[in-house]
Amino acid sequence: MNTKSLAIVGTQWGDEGKGKITDYYAAHAEMVVRYQGGNNAGHTIKFDNKEFSLNLLPSGIFNPNITNVLASGTVIDVIQLVKEIKRIEEQGIKDYQLFISDKAHVIFPYHIQMDGMFEDLKTEENKIGTTRKGIGPTYSDKALRDGIRICDLLNAKKLSSKIKDNLAIKNKIFTAFGLKTFTFEEIYQPYYDAGQFLKSKITDTSRLVENFLKANKKVLFEGAQGVMLCLDHGTYPFVTSSSPTSSSIPYNVGISPKLLSNTLGVVKAYSTRVGAGAFPSELQDQMLANDIRIKGNEFGTVTKRPRRIGWFDAVILRHAIRTSGIDFIAVTLLDVLSGLKEIEIVDSYLLEGKKIDFVPSDVEIFEQVEPVTFKMPGWEEDITQVKSFDELPQNAKNYLLKLEEILEVKISTFSVGPDRSQTIEIKEVF
Repeated sequence: MNTKSLAIVGTQWGDEGKGKITDYYAAHAEMVVRYQGGNNAGHTIKFDNKEFSLNLLPSGIFNPNITNVLASGTVIDVIQLVKEIKRIEEQGIKDYQLFISDKAHVIFPYHIQMDGMFEDLKTEENKIGTTRKGIGPTYSDKALRDGIRICDLLNAKKLSSKIKDNLAIKNKIFTAFGLKTFTFEEIYQPYYDAGQFLKSKITDTSRLVENFLKANKKVLFEGAQGVMLCLDHGTYPFVTSSSPTSSSIPYNVGISPKLLSNTLGVVKAYSTRVGAGAFPSELQDQMLANDIRIKGNEFGTVTKRPRRIGWFDAVILRHAIRTSGIDFIAVTLLDVLSGLKEIEIVDSYLLEGKKIDFVPSDVEIFEQVEPVTFKMPGWEEDITQVKSFDELPQNAKNYLLKLEEILEVKISTFSVGPDRSQTIEIKEVF
């Protein structure tokens, strides 16, 4: 069976520019599938001098010829999804194809409040920096088998019963902590109405995706966040509540692993991280970090929080390559490094005086590692207008070639700015 699919995976802590790269490759796709996460993720796509912010909608939503899917592994705040749909329609995007898994779980207001409550109750050193969007508690309810799914929104009797059961439990918890309780009336009607608004888009998406793949149509899979925020293989507990790895795609979508082809890992030319947690490559020079932050617009799409800045960390990338089966990488924001005299790359860590080349599972141990770096000469030239690898300054070429060498993975793509035209493909992967 000769299927052709491409999974696009963030290789760091999210915010690598997956939206831009996904948008680029979506032009070649016939289907784009969002396979996990919720509206705690966000990315910005720019084209035709317009800027669009997406939190949940797949990146292919701007192309009327692409079938877009929110798979069963996602958790969906349907109120926000309806708003997002209406927002892009107001921006002129009215001809699109969107299908939503009937098995995906729904985020409710009590999940959002519980998310904040759990964070506020933690001691300062144990706060995880949640976006307070209700993602974790929704996945918790899914595991507890108390969740409400998209298909339940279309069954008035079942929706009513499940909301009442959930409120009976959640309101007791909120009362115990002196927090707002929720009434059945304030939740039921808006969510039932949202289900009716989305009704024509709700289906068994696993069959839909499988049919596309078996027909040898090009399917692109996009996740949220990055590998280092994977619930199982990230820097636990400072992680998200699902797995952004390509390994999770068959489970989250409901298809056979045999149907998957290439995986493209998206990585910044440097590193960033939002919120708490170990970050070995973090720059100690705050002036330089702030210059990169401003030049790279390193502020959260959803939260607007300033991102922490670090050098490229090859240890993190090797971890991502191993746990996600990455075949190629796309390097974004290369232009942000222009003007630096020297650029550092973290190639290993020191732990208690011994060199290691892996990510310790215990976050407290991970926080103790010291980065071992080597330096490369930077470049002064403005590279935002280059259209090929050959047009790059020699030192920029050397930087990309060095990344290929130390990662043992080929670079397929690099970007030198936010626009679609500033994405340069070196090797065809889709």
